[in-house]
Amino acid sequence: MNKADLKLDWCSYRAAKYAAKHWHYSKSLAVGKMVKIGIWENKRFIGAITFNYGANPNLYKPYNIKKNECVELTRVAIKNHINPVTKLIKIAIKMLSELCFGLRLIVSFADPDQGHLGKIYQAGNWIYTGMSKTSPSYYYKNRWIHQRQLGSLGISMKDSKYPKRKGLDKFRYLYPLDEEMRERVLPLSKPYPKKISGSSDLADTLGVHPGKGGSIPTLPLQEIRATRENG
Repeated sequence: MNKADLKLDWCSYRAAKYAAKHWHYSKSLAVGKMVKIGIWENKRFIGAITFNYGANPNLYKPYNIKKNECVELTRVAIKNHINPVTKLIKIAIKMLSELCFGLRLIVSFADPDQGHLGKIYQAGNWIYTGMSKTSPSYYYKNRWIHQRQLGSLGISMKDSKYPKRKGLDKFRYLYPLDEEMRERVLPLSKPYPKKISGSSDLADTLGVHPGKGGSIPTLPLQEIRATRENG
């Protein structure tokens, strides 16, 4: 594997949206206040990692912490890449921690509806704490998407005529950012899941779709810099 010149930096909403649309199965960004981190290899934009406050309003409550002490890792939207995803997430978390003073816990979910076990989190030593209830899924444009994703496309649940099914519960992973937080959540840990119930498939996919990197966000880096506010 060739060594790549790697760069992670804050990126614009436009760049993160482009990455999600082209290289993530959801085709969209999550709602809520967002931190957006772009990824470049060999000076080409290859994706983005996003963290959100408020995508799930009850995210922090089980851990006895304040709302602003917990965020969700909501998107890992990356095209074909050279550096390991675990390395990219680790760097992004370091940047996030330096930006957001007082942050204590990151939560993320792996979606079995998309064939995901959360192997990138397992490889990064996240703490697995079991399954999390999820909203129903709707069949939209030849794929099953979650209710929140359908809402983000401006489609009202009341008016929705798309086929509906109960969504599979998601695998929940925690990444504590200080030792006290780690000791608090460690008793919740469970053995890592090895396969999706009813499936023999042991491998994750990232929802990555082939495509040319940087066809929009290869503007000079300073032109797509942004702080964590949307837009």
